[in-house]
Amino acid sequence: MRHEHIETNSALMLLLILVVISIGGLVEIVPLFYINETIEKVDGVRPYTPLEIRGRDIYVREGCYLCHSQMIRPFLAETKRYPGGNGYVDGPSRIEESMWDHPFQWGSKRTGPDLARVGTKYDESWHWDHMWDPRYGAEYSIGQSMSIMPRYPWLFEGTVAVDGVADKMRVLKKLGTPYTDEQIANAGTDYRAQADQILANLAKKEKTGAKQDTEIVAMIAYLMRLGRNLEPASAKGASLEGGK
Repeated sequence: MRHEHIETNSALMLLLILVVISIGGLVEIVPLFYINETIEKVDGVRPYTPLEIRGRDIYVREGCYLCHSQMIRPFLAETKRYPGGNGYVDGPSRIEESMWDHPFQWGSKRTGPDLARVGTKYDESWHWDHMWDPRYGAEYSIGQSMSIMPRYPWLFEGTVAVDGVADKMRVLKKLGTPYTDEQIANAGTDYRAQADQILANLAKKEKTGAKQDTEIVAMIAYLMRLGRNLEPASAKGASLEGGK
């Protein structure tokens, strides 16, 4: 069939376009019917704790995903730059790491560095300083001194509705997140227990002024979680309450 004949025959051109679109659509849609069978089942991937859920909500609210991705691509330059730490997963991001994200935060724009492994790199006090002023300690880092990331001082004053996190967990359970009724019932208690641990770690570095329901505490909890969804063998089986 000559190409000129196809271009001059509108009916034939339309038919061939529909055939191509149909094939492409089937290739994209059919695998979704078997997604539960194709995704590797991984032990030890736990859902977010109540405190981490609220931190993630703040992360989305502030539009952090517009400048930071959470997806290390399978390129040597990225796997070398964003390795795991402390025995946690390294290499390219794996789909299982985001299996309880609704919606996922992979992103595509890197005005700032990828955050997929940031939770294994810094401690709570570093995130505290960084959210207060991204150029804090810039004399030690040329890249940090050039940061265009804005400050987030309102996170140190804003508060979270702790009691409402149980309702969020109920919604997530309906979406497939494996929360138990007991975890939902204890959401407030677990939230405060993990917040107290973060506050204690901050106090060791003389970072004070926050409370259990302060937004910065929830944000730190979420950032500290990134890169830890596939727990190392030593951490598997740890309790949800401890947020470890």
